Amino acid sequence: MEDEIKEILTSYKTIAIVGISNKPDRDSYIVAEYLLNQGYKIIPVNPNIDTVLGLKAYPDLISVPEEIDIVDIFRRPEFVDEIVDQAIEKRAKVVWMQLGVINESAAEKARKAGLKVVMNKCIKVEHMYRFGNF
Repeated sequence: MEDEIKEILTSYKTIAIVGISNKPDRDSYIVAEYLLNQGYKIIPVNPNIDTVLGLKAYPDLISVPEEIDIVDIFRRPEFVDEIVDQAIEKRAKVVWMQLGVINESAAEKARKAGLKVVMNKCIKVEHMYRFGNF
């Protein structure tokens, strides 16, 4: 898994962050800001906000008009199935469930559709660990 995560973080540069908050003290905001500063393209996905970090937010993945590489999920596990369905429909490459987000059936569905799956890990921590950005 270690090498796969490094490959994911190196190969894919467009990340939709589902459940992003526009509050600077929330983990999703902190992670998005970090990823932006590392050169990733961030697409905020949250139906309750219009913009975050100066970027237009979309209500769901289907509304995003461009290709998505990684779907980074900051939602409770019971909401992950629908997000994975949308990720498959959008032909995303990776579904990444943040720390504490575990949904085995959704992960299996994503894998069967050909997506890579990372579960219960923070994308920011994993990036910092691999690329030394402490």
